[in-house]
Amino acid sequence: MGNGTRIGRVRGLGSAKSGTHHWIAQRFTAIGNALLVSWLVASLAMLPAYDHAAVSGWIAQPIVAVPLMLMIVNVFYHIKQGLQVLIEDYVHDEGLKFATLMLLHFYVIGAAAVGLFSVARIAFAGGAL
Repeated sequence: MGNGTRIGRVRGLGSAKSGTHHWIAQRFTAIGNALLVSWLVASLAMLPAYDHAAVSGWIAQPIVAVPLMLMIVNVFYHIKQGLQVLIEDYVHDEGLKFATLMLLHFYVIGAAAVGLFSVARIAFAGGAL
């Protein structure tokens, strides 16, 4: 065990024990995305028309609004997981890494909030917007 190189200083210390959880969470969200996006595509394909009234009326149904909201949360969490790994692996300046991760978190939370608000507004208004 050498102590002159970076690998020599960390050899034998064990794992950080944080990568497995992140990897499993990303796989679970990927499975959820596959199921929810498949449901969305199939449901949209069965709509009789694609005008504003038809789609708003469709989203206003609770059986549609709830899975749509789950899909929004799942998709944006999956985006956060994937981009976080990319940033942590390829951005080496600690200040830039911190700023980029903060920006990522703000974007994901903000975009998901807008999506959830949009679906909730249509669902609670009964499709009459």
